[in-house]
Amino acid sequence: MNHTERLTRYVANFVDELAKNGLSDVVISPGSRSTPLAMTLTEHEGINTWIHIDERSAAFFALGMAKQTKHPVAMVCTSGTAAANYFPAIVEAYYSRVPLVILTADRPHELRDVGAPQAIEQIKLYGDYVKWFHEMALPEASSKMLNYARSKAARALYLAQEGNAGPVHLNFPLREPLVPDFSIKQLWEQEKEDSYHPAYVGEKILDEPQLKQLLDDLKNKKRGLFVCGPQVSESLAEAITTLALRWNIPILADPLSQIRSGKHDKNHIIDGYDSFLRHEAIRKQLEPDFIIRFGAMPVSKAYLFYVKDHHQTKQFIVEENEGFREPAGNQSTFIFANPILLCKDLTVASEEINCDPHWIGQWREMNTIAQKELFRLKEKNEKLTEGEAIRLLFEVVPEESTLYVGNSMAIRDVDTFFMTTSKTLRLLANRGANGIDGMVSSSLGAAASGEHITLVIGDLSFFHDLNGLLVAKHYQLNITILLINNNGGGIFSFLPQAGDDKHFEALFGTPIDIDFKHAVTMYGGNYSCVLKEEELRIALHKSYKHKGINIIEVKTDRTENLKWHQSKWRAIENEILNREW
Repeated sequence: MNHTERLTRYVANFVDELAKNGLSDVVISPGSRSTPLAMTLTEHEGINTWIHIDERSAAFFALGMAKQTKHPVAMVCTSGTAAANYFPAIVEAYYSRVPLVILTADRPHELRDVGAPQAIEQIKLYGDYVKWFHEMALPEASSKMLNYARSKAARALYLAQEGNAGPVHLNFPLREPLVPDFSIKQLWEQEKEDSYHPAYVGEKILDEPQLKQLLDDLKNKKRGLFVCGPQVSESLAEAITTLALRWNIPILADPLSQIRSGKHDKNHIIDGYDSFLRHEAIRKQLEPDFIIRFGAMPVSKAYLFYVKDHHQTKQFIVEENEGFREPAGNQSTFIFANPILLCKDLTVASEEINCDPHWIGQWREMNTIAQKELFRLKEKNEKLTEGEAIRLLFEVVPEESTLYVGNSMAIRDVDTFFMTTSKTLRLLANRGANGIDGMVSSSLGAAASGEHITLVIGDLSFFHDLNGLLVAKHYQLNITILLINNNGGGIFSFLPQAGDDKHFEALFGTPIDIDFKHAVTMYGGNYSCVLKEEELRIALHKSYKHKGINIIEVKTDRTENLKWHQSKWRAIENEILNREW
């Protein structure tokens, strides 16, 4: 058996096992050393391949696809800095718990550390940001080594999804010649149709004594609070709102909680808390007896101040598998259990938990005040603001839509202006590491599922990932991008740095003065720039009827935007503080 046959059989068994374990999509960035992997994955009839020439964008594209499908996605690249360009997306996948399988080609051992071209140190390249690393053996075709290849493929798919999902990394040292031979007989035949390593995985639940202890801790407490931060399960909404109804308890719902929209009961959901928890006196009025948080820490900084102000409050954090996500540093009790099953168990067992009607009434009334001011009608011909653009987007976006939301001001305006709705909407964002990089690519990865995706993004984030638009052009992916252009880093206007007139614009404001219309044209997209509310409404409706790239730009002024937001917050605070509670 010659080298080419050994290489082909080895890689084919590995790839076939990936497919047997449920891998259906792989994003390939072309290169020479990765030829055996790229060609074999493309040849396998059970795997869809997506070609993306920019490794950084490719990795974020895979990330978005995995977020949308909730299934692992693989990435393949050649050796050297190509693999290093994956790093930002891998960091994001690790912190946001997204399953990725990273397959990096490498020089064989004899060509490492000897000055060979395109050879860098790839062993444990991503450090602790992957759940598992394995250096694959050099290709062989004995039955023992073909079983080895299948074993590692099955393990990689399992570990990427097991517990808290995340990235895994396999490094493939490969010798030349690199081109596989698919004419080899019986290349894909395998006696067993199932995985090389089938696994049974159960759910974590609290036993009866643990449930009783939890309920005893909460008994006679009348000012409880549920908080639901970023999480991706659509099933949690029904379970947590049913429990909230039973306990008569408010739910602070983050925009990424998947709870603000849908057909479930929303009578106990508070969606405007970020607008009124900004004031210290209001936070003090709303002192809770206990907090139970589901999901990650909410986006809202005002909520962070709230839990810091009430650090003595008994706090429970529900994690499905593991993790200690408590950035406020408060003493907390962690509940490691399936959150949906936990809510159902508490609903059945919690006869003695019933919060004070005045408590939930206070939250509702403050929420109503916030909504009234945030959605106050403006003059018909007045220039569109950033917040109003977000509000209108949620009014127009079609039923059963997925929205990808950029970081910095985009997610914060969504937090403020996305109110509860009966529409079924799914909101995604890269809130693991909260970076602005890769947002275009991630949203297009979500669009690869065939859905028309909506992306809300600022000008700096858009500029940072313009390369990502190429994959939309190649694969005719459908996306509407609401581009909020305030010519720079708008979020810094809300931070203390804004007071430094000497250095602010160069270091933080960072205006880029780009006419994005030309970039959109380059990628074959549809472009429009709007100034007024009705113009935006019409442009959005049209975009959902057009295939391909649709970009609607709203140009705003950072200084005016700051003043507009501050005026809203002051009006909300004044009305609440002047009320008798």
